Amino acid sequence: MKKYQLTVTTREGTGRSASRRLRKAEKIPAILYGKHTKPETLAVAAPEFVKLLKQISGRAALIELKRDAGATALSFLQEVQRDPITDKYLHLDLQEVKENEKMIISVNVRVVGEAYGVKTEGGVLDTATKRLRIRTLPKDLPEFIEVDVTELKMGEALHVSGLKPVAGVEFLDAPGQPVVLCVAPPEEEAAPVAAVAAEGAAPAAGAAGAAAPAAGAAGAAAPAAGAAAAPAKGDAKAAAPAAGAKPAAPAKK
Repeated sequence: MKKYQLTVTTREGTGRSASRRLRKAEKIPAILYGKHTKPETLAVAAPEFVKLLKQISGRAALIELKRDAGATALSFLQEVQRDPITDKYLHLDLQEVKENEKMIISVNVRVVGEAYGVKTEGGVLDTATKRLRIRTLPKDLPEFIEVDVTELKMGEALHVSGLKPVAGVEFLDAPGQPVVLCVAPPEEEAAPVAAVAAEGAAPAAGAAGAAAPAAGAAGAAAPAAGAAAAPAKGDAKAAAPAAGAKPAAPAKK
């Protein structure tokens, strides 16, 4: 197993103020945890750490820490904290390990091969588990956990229990946990077609709605005609009393 190197210095002072001063000096606050030692506060030069990450490139890696006095410690990166806005590194957690002791570490999954379900059946791969927890000696630490999906058909899944054994490595995740699945592609084309059909039907419905007011207008015309006739009947009724009225008395001479 290849070992990477990183220079660290003992950190003086703790707390937010001390951490801010370190970051202004282009250093990253760090802490080293050990199974047999007390936690140790450290500082790491930011440019050197960025260079290290590029070399590791997602691999599980052992890092040899070089201290001020020349002493070394074997470790791996447990956690890296970054600012969500500036993306700068805020803090590092390092876990010390011993050459002759097994350690627990999470390792990235690497999918290899072209799945039968993708190549022949038009399926899509879905990586359900991107990191796997393992127990191993430092010398047996794999850079990745390779998962061969060549025989995977659509509707099938590879679980932890079905992974190819790795020498010196014990998988700690649940045996039934799915790692990679081959699923049917999402139905994206049916929705746009339905939307177009709905848009085409909308004007027709609007036209029918437009016809309704026209019919209503015709109905509105009828009252108008009735309104015109009503006064005439009313006039006839008004004239009837006049016809039955007594003649006016002759003027007196």
